[in-house]
Order: sequence, then structure tokens, then C-alpha cells
Amino acid sequence: MPTHTMRAVRFHEHGGPDVLRYDEVPVPEPGPGEVLVRVHAVGVNPPDWYLRDGMSALPPETRPKFDLPVIPGTDLSGVVAAVAADVDGFSVGDEVFGLLRFPSFDGSTYAEYVAAPASDLALKPAGIDHVHAAGAPMAGLTAWQFLIELGHAHPSPFQAARHRPVPLDAGVTVLVNGAAGGVGHLALQLAKWKGARVIAVASGAHESFLSDLGADEFIDYTRGRPEELVRGVDLVLDTVGGPHSSRFLRTLKRGGSQFPVFFGEFDEEETTRLGVTVTGTQVRSNGAQLAELGRLLDTGAVRVAIDSTFPLADARAAHERAARGHIQGKIVLTVG
Repeated sequence: MPTHTMRAVRFHEHGGPDVLRYDEVPVPEPGPGEVLVRVHAVGVNPPDWYLRDGMSALPPETRPKFDLPVIPGTDLSGVVAAVAADVDGFSVGDEVFGLLRFPSFDGSTYAEYVAAPASDLALKPAGIDHVHAAGAPMAGLTAWQFLIELGHAHPSPFQAARHRPVPLDAGVTVLVNGAAGGVGHLALQLAKWKGARVIAVASGAHESFLSDLGADEFIDYTRGRPEELVRGVDLVLDTVGGPHSSRFLRTLKRGGSQFPVFFGEFDEEETTRLGVTVTGTQVRSNGAQLAELGRLLDTGAVRVAIDSTFPLADARAAHERAARGHIQGKIVLTVG
């Protein structure tokens, strides 16, 4: 069993990367349905900096409530150190990975130990290391729930209707905007795994990276506007979102769909006129889906690209890297 204290990254006030502190805190006790995980690596994700800066990017009604100080983080890969009495399926020594307690913001993975709901975990694929496994959960489950299978009946805070993925096969063309990022590069590979044709949109520096991952066509958005270059697409997955997302509607054929991963701004009259659908969801923790994704990671059918790694104590530098943008794959923190 671990000692009773551990190191964790916390913030005591909202702000920029400089508010992150490397603190000594108690090791959490696993509650019913939980396991204690000795963390080896932590995926860095946008919700980590939304939480840090006080959720200023989110609509007020969707902001979760939490008390400071808080340990950020949702993604981890590590080894089971203790198991609650009511947990079946995991044993001490098992290597596991997971997206914890999302969409609430109390995953607390920027730490040496984490109490994790067993239902949020899957066995880590033997074929990849902890760093690559830690990069997979949030980004991979986002791509999976948008493109492959929703896997839950929870309503989205962003729309009333339930999100329905579009069946993907060789007759379907998918445009992925922001294809080099965490969600984008995994979505591209999942669409290719299903046989779809994929157009990747990113900056020119990522062209060979995305071609290696199987992109059929590449558009450098710094040299040409995808909405002027592309027509007749079945599906747009926009991982960038925001106020300019609706420009991609023009690339769709009638009956096509646009999936904004980060909510965009759309005009219902325009979507009706174009005969297209805009639908999205919010990623949720799901150990069973992660196990399915894990099989693809194990065989190499899907791979996690690592942009950069930083020691846990240097979480501030990892957040500064994220703020510079143009990330290729995932930023990961290493622990111990």
C-alpha cells in the first residue's frame, strides 16, 4: 500500500498556467465501486484548462460547480494499487486506463494516486505503453461516441435530440476539421477503420502526419478555404467548432450531417434550406467502449500520436504548450 501522502497538481485560484501548484496531499481512499490507481501517465485535455481558467469558455448554465483547491485531469493510465470490496473485474497489479467521472470535472488525475470508478476503466492494451494509453481515453471516446456509437442515453446540454452517428462505410466521405489534434487524429483513423474516405483539414505542417494515418485528401487551411474547395461530403466532424463552424455546412451534400465537437453557432433556417443536420453530444466516461477502442490500439489499427510529454511537476509547461496550439496528437504528463 502507498504512503498516506502523495504529490498532485492543484490550483487554488483560477487563472493561467502559472496557477498550477505541485502540492503534497492525502492519498485518496477508494469508495464503493472504485479502485485506487497508481498513476503512470495523464492525458492533457481542453477541459483541464477550461476548469483552470474558471470555465469562461462555457455557457454559464453548463458550468459545473466545484470548490477550490482542485486537482484537474480526467485521463490516466496506471496500475491498480487497491480494490474496493464490491469491485469485480479488476485486481491489484492490473494495468488500466480510463476517462474518469466525465462530464463532471472531478477526475483528479493530475496526481500520483487516483480513486477511480471501476466502470470508467478498461484494461490497458498490452501493445502500448502508459504514455500512449493515457492519451487515448477522452479523445478516443469523443471520436467513438460521435462517429461509432453513442453508448448512453444521457441528454446533451447542447441539444434536446439524442445524437445519432452516421453509419460509415466505403460509400461515405468524411471531412475532419482539426484533424491533427487529439480528437481529430483518432476520428480520422476510426473513420478509415470503417472504410470511409477521409478529407483531413489542418495546417500544412501536419500533412505527412495525416497522410501516414490514412487521410485520402489533405487541405491546408492556411492556403485554401475548405468550404470553397470541397462539395458533396456526407459528414463533417468539426473538432474546432466556435462561431465559424457553420461555414462547413456548404461542403455537405443534401441529407449530410455536421457534428460540432465543440459547440458552434448555427442558423436553423440555413440548415433547413441546405437539407442538412447538425448534431452533437458530450463525451461521457465509458469503460466498456474504452475496452473496444483498446482492442484497436492493441492491434495498431488505431494509434495515439504523442505531441509532447512533461513530468507531472511541470504541468504548467504542458498547459503553456497547449495554449500555443497546433498540437499534433496528445500532450501527456508522466508520473513517477
